Amino acid sequence: MNAPSAYVLLEDGTRFDGDACGADAHVTGEVVFTTGMSGYQESVTDPSFAGQLLAFSYPHIGNYGISERAMESDRIWARGVIMRAAVNREDAPEAERGWLDWLLDCGIPAITGVDTRRLVRHIREAGAMRGGIFPARISESEARDLIAAEPSMVGADFAKVVTPEAAHTLGYGGDVRIAAIDTGIKGSIVRHLTARGAEVTLYPCTVTAEELLATDAHGFFLANGPGDPAALDYVVDNVRQLIGKRPVWGICLGHQLLCRAVGLDTEKLPFGHRGGNHPVKDLRTGKIEITSQNHGFAVKAPDGGLRIEADEPVRWETDFGAAALTHVNLYDRTVEGLQLLDVNSATVQYHPEAGPGPNDALYQFDRFLDAVRSA
Repeated sequence: MNAPSAYVLLEDGTRFDGDACGADAHVTGEVVFTTGMSGYQESVTDPSFAGQLLAFSYPHIGNYGISERAMESDRIWARGVIMRAAVNREDAPEAERGWLDWLLDCGIPAITGVDTRRLVRHIREAGAMRGGIFPARISESEARDLIAAEPSMVGADFAKVVTPEAAHTLGYGGDVRIAAIDTGIKGSIVRHLTARGAEVTLYPCTVTAEELLATDAHGFFLANGPGDPAALDYVVDNVRQLIGKRPVWGICLGHQLLCRAVGLDTEKLPFGHRGGNHPVKDLRTGKIEITSQNHGFAVKAPDGGLRIEADEPVRWETDFGAAALTHVNLYDRTVEGLQLLDVNSATVQYHPEAGPGPNDALYQFDRFLDAVRSA
């Protein structure tokens, strides 16, 4: 039996051996896991994974290859990939190349043969933490020093890392114009908006409220993205000036930023929500949606904790009037959506675009655009 050629080391000293299958380099970052059974290409190209090493809980990754259609941005944002049984298939329908060949060409370190079940259980118990993927030639003592030098995700501003340098418009000529603050928006979100008749202009996250209000946008959209919402006060300050002027909608990080803008707090979750199988209850309809999620922070409940115990539209008193809970996560009872009752603004924590994931929540795009058109 050959000796392992690489290993994963966590900051608490826990080690997982495996075999290198990507770029011949080491990498550090926050180690997180996703429970998605497919959509590996969409996951690693989601800007929300910037600064993170992504472990897949599903064992076989790479079965259907890589295609241009599955890109959520123009590059891989996950710093490294951890797998149980990596596959390099090129012969699947629509495959344009092999998964491992693509990771290698993109310079992404990856490891296979890892006991990902043990890794996921450890993160669930100990929480997401810093770690790294290392070739066997790097000693554990050197690896520990490299991990210790990696900044914490708490307080990290990755929005400025993933945001575009200049504004640009997609779906030009649509009947409703949306100005989006791009803190790491996924391509499928834009596609769902434009497919419903929206013209979407993506602005750098440093755009000011004055600049946005000077546009002819009918509504404002706050995107998903990576990092700690508490590190984005410059975005929050601008969002505060948009609320009440025109409809504002936020998803994922945008949900957290809108909530902070109205005076609510956020907190880091122990290991976050990442995957395409999270049950969320819509308190307005009573229906349960299976949703796609990718976030490590959550909005605090009215009592200051993270759990909402009752399936009721509990309320917060905010700087812009009352807000009512609209969605609750049925795994851990965290806040998944709210609506401001005195101004035209609402949020959801999950990813309604289903890229990857189920289609249960696609109606959210219609609900948002209907609210903008009616305004």
